[in-house]
Amino acid sequence: MADRQGATPLSARIKAQIADTGPINVAEYMTLCLLDPVDGYYPTRDPLGSDGDFITAPEISQMFGECLGLWIVQSWQDLGRPKRFNLVELGPGRGVMMSDMLKAVALEPACRKAVQVTLVEASAALQAVQARSLADRGVTVSWTDRLEAVDDAPCLIIGNEFLDCLPIRQFVYTQQNWSERRIGVQDGQLRFETDGQSAPESVTNSFPGTHPTAVDGDLLEICPASAQIVDHLAARFTETPGRALFIDYGPETTEYGDTLQALKRHEKVGVFSAPGDTDLTARVDFSGLKALADAADLQAHGPVTQRALLSRLGIELRAVALLRGHEDARPKLLRQLHRLTDDEEMGSLFKAVCLSAPGLPDPLGFT
Repeated sequence: MADRQGATPLSARIKAQIADTGPINVAEYMTLCLLDPVDGYYPTRDPLGSDGDFITAPEISQMFGECLGLWIVQSWQDLGRPKRFNLVELGPGRGVMMSDMLKAVALEPACRKAVQVTLVEASAALQAVQARSLADRGVTVSWTDRLEAVDDAPCLIIGNEFLDCLPIRQFVYTQQNWSERRIGVQDGQLRFETDGQSAPESVTNSFPGTHPTAVDGDLLEICPASAQIVDHLAARFTETPGRALFIDYGPETTEYGDTLQALKRHEKVGVFSAPGDTDLTARVDFSGLKALADAADLQAHGPVTQRALLSRLGIELRAVALLRGHEDARPKLLRQLHRLTDDEEMGSLFKAVCLSAPGLPDPLGFT
């Protein structure tokens, strides 16, 4: 069924660009929709929470960030308790998760003293919200728009629902060849099309190992930005050992199929519906990410389900502690715990993977 398309300033610019230079690939479309500095989704708004377009785990309950704070403390100890380290969050939203993590970090005074926070955030609107969220945490906070700009102190990096927003490319298998899926214009409307040309070997060589099983009509998604992140982590951790934790939604093994989706006020809408005014995401290929990490000589742990990770980090015990003296909060806390860990909610759909420098102990929550 065709998308019901709403006209936006960005959609007019995209159509004009296609008219001038030809169809664009899906990664180009996502980049424009999400990151265009004038009309893009993230630079121009706060999309989170009940009044926004989606809600993330840290917004559901403080327990999520507090458990990850314990992961930070243990990882800092695994790094040899450095006197100074970077705690980096990719796509930090409103700063709620970082605030909750720092509450747990404060339980270990030496770790609390050593931490310096860097938020990788391109949105000026969200930077202002994050500053307010962290104003009373008593730590040094800085902002950058790219991970590469973070200094060379030991790093612990966390990205919750970050990878799913990275631009993807899509390829369709027909007649024993992969052709890239692109976006063109027909009758004044944005439409998917394929260019009919075989993708170059330099691209297909990067496909996950399952792609030889493809049959006509199969669609495969790849995320070049994930490969760039892994390469950067490998280079950084070679110089200074560190660790990165990613939590996101997607399957454990590579699957065929179109997972690109748009969200508006917690509802799915067409991917061409109001470009720049809707969030675009795609499922994370955890198997592909782990293969990239293995090739880069990083230690890769997981994926494990969000349920398993949070349980191993003690979320049930934290819920019991919060209930002491606050029995009136029981229904709310149980709803939050259910939302985060139940298999019918976020518990199984969301996975976690940890990428570490070689030689570090197994990370907390993965064994």
